[in-house]
Amino acid sequence: MGNEMHLDAIDREILFHLRQDGRLTNVELAKRVGLTPPPCLRRLKRLEDAGVIAGYRAVIDPKAVGRGLEVMIDIEVSANDLKTIENLEKTLASYDEVIEFRRMYGRPDYFLRVAVADDAAYNTFLTGRLTGLPGILRVESHLTMKKIKTDD
Repeated sequence: MGNEMHLDAIDREILFHLRQDGRLTNVELAKRVGLTPPPCLRRLKRLEDAGVIAGYRAVIDPKAVGRGLEVMIDIEVSANDLKTIENLEKTLASYDEVIEFRRMYGRPDYFLRVAVADDAAYNTFLTGRLTGLPGILRVESHLTMKKIKTDD
């Protein structure tokens, strides 16, 4: 988005309520933000058209779909040629277990969030998918003790 859209207090309130429950009806949303339904719907459409609201999704319980173990992984690379880096990024991004993938400034070079069923599944992922990939120098796994805050 090149131009940032000006958001007033009502726009921010609409966004707040939709982050809490993306399935609110327009009537309920309008009631919560103190508007009648027609102007609320116009604001909502404007926020969607401007790309402020990029989409709607369901939040799935990871345990219910066999992904109860989440691991954060730092990856440092040894490669410095573009082709190896591009292939590494493409390969890592293609893995179904990878639910977040970021290139970082400084060290580590990459941050991955991986969701798998359990320790055995993570071991299989680590040894079968990460170990030995061209360009990877070091992999460091971090297990979460407690989630304090998440927007997921």
